[in-house]
Amino acid sequence: MKRLAWIAILLTGGLIIYYTGAFPDFGDSASPASTYLSPYYLEHGQADTHAPNIVTGVLADYRGFDTMFETTVVLAAGLACYFLLRRKKRNNGEARLYRHLPTGITLRIKDGAKVPTATSKVFRRMDSNFVPHQIIIKNTCRVIIPFIQIFALYVIAHGHYSPGGGFQGGVLLAASFILYAISHDLRRSLQRFSEKTTALFGSMGVFIYAGTGFLCLLLGAEFLNYKMLAPLLGVSEVMARSHGILIVEIGVAFTVMAVILWIYYNLSSAGKHDEGL
Repeated sequence: MKRLAWIAILLTGGLIIYYTGAFPDFGDSASPASTYLSPYYLEHGQADTHAPNIVTGVLADYRGFDTMFETTVVLAAGLACYFLLRRKKRNNGEARLYRHLPTGITLRIKDGAKVPTATSKVFRRMDSNFVPHQIIIKNTCRVIIPFIQIFALYVIAHGHYSPGGGFQGGVLLAASFILYAISHDLRRSLQRFSEKTTALFGSMGVFIYAGTGFLCLLLGAEFLNYKMLAPLLGVSEVMARSHGILIVEIGVAFTVMAVILWIYYNLSSAGKHDEGL
């Protein structure tokens, strides 16, 4: 099986390297993209897409199929990490550490024994490699995280008018939760954004993107022809295109945020979601 995997990797890599020679040189002014594609986007982008930001117009309108499948690939990467890394069962004999807060005594409770609840105010769960959390770091991150999340929502909401969008906003949202997990601990982060929630948001993001396109088909237009959403949204066709791009940007942000968190949860805890960075 390992030999077949190596053969597939080498064959695929060799084909990719071989055909890169057929690509135009980097920055070649005579390449197809420079001779007719880019000039067309710059000259007709505003009239075709009604998006002030030409980058968003290209990503969410001209090449909307490509961006949708990019989002699907991101979700597939998260699923692959889940199936490869996730470990449902703990090792036999594995113990958990709890600190008795009033006395500071650390208890080692073996697997299978009765453990304190997660909401206990007397006992606090500890990682095996315990490092005391610094109160300055915790409180600073607690202040910073809401501003990161607000800025992430700003990037998503303004992505169809100015630089930004779903990919960037989704990364920022995921970074805020990862910062919380690092400054506090993984278990608290999972309590606020659980594994099931990440799976739901990841799938929902792709569904929002694809569902918007199928809705346009049902209304009698092409896939992702946002102007057909005008009667449903109660706005003009120009604003409908703008709102449609915003909707798919939100879907992209959901998937990107969820998958990055999904991957972090599994990598940082060796797939156990029990102890992490």
